[in-house]
Amino acid sequence: MRFTKMQGCGNDYVYVDLFREKLTGDMSKLAVQIADRHFGVGGDGLILICPSERADARMRMFNADGSEAEMCGNGLRCVAKYVYDHGIARKERLAIETGRGILTVDLEVKGGKAQRVRVDMGEPILEAAKIPTLLKGDPPTEAEIVIEGEAFAFTCVSMGNPHAVAFVPEITDRLVHQVGPRVETHEAFPRRTNVEFVKVNDRTDADMRVWERGSGETMACGTGACAVAVAGVLTSRFDRKVTLHLLGGDLQIEWAADNHVYKTGPAVEVFSGEWPG
Repeated sequence: MRFTKMQGCGNDYVYVDLFREKLTGDMSKLAVQIADRHFGVGGDGLILICPSERADARMRMFNADGSEAEMCGNGLRCVAKYVYDHGIARKERLAIETGRGILTVDLEVKGGKAQRVRVDMGEPILEAAKIPTLLKGDPPTEAEIVIEGEAFAFTCVSMGNPHAVAFVPEITDRLVHQVGPRVETHEAFPRRTNVEFVKVNDRTDADMRVWERGSGETMACGTGACAVAVAGVLTSRFDRKVTLHLLGGDLQIEWAADNHVYKTGPAVEVFSGEWPG
């Protein structure tokens, strides 16, 4: 099986082109094996680039633990780059089918290759039942969750997958690695949740780290960055355009007047190889 390793702001996945490859068997099992950073290729998960009857391509995304997720914003940028660079669809505006519907992607092309990608991530989902979360509010805004006797205020947003965002004075390893997994599996989130910790620098700039559902801490999370931007507006911390600094790089997010969230950032092809089996 031929694969390609790609990353967007350090959020790295193994990509398989199903326009050219034929895969059978358990994709969740394959994701666990191939994403293993010691015994596999290594990555935050597996993304399949599939033919679509409704768009230029379809994306399926599996976390490193084998669970299939609805969306991955950094992964979507890389899918769009692959589709363009590898000749599946040589268009600077692409339609990609995802678990949250068909999303529009605009490419910045230099030297025949896509360099940066702007994604229309669609409208944020703010109804608690659809996020989903059992916390109160549409959306729950700075709702209290107690972890090991300490209270945290989380604002919940879905970008096709659930997110819980906490604004904190400082982002620490303890918050990400101890509080993050407890919140991910908290009873308030029936389908688990991604967890973001954010330090606001000013109304257009912030630092963030993310504990991703099914993958642990990652270098970046595109849907997470979008959720953070929305949560920042909802809690009167951000303007509608914000630059977010993640461990793997920067993303520019805009929650525009049309109620859609737009995300701009890099997409990089790292290497290709053959996976046995």
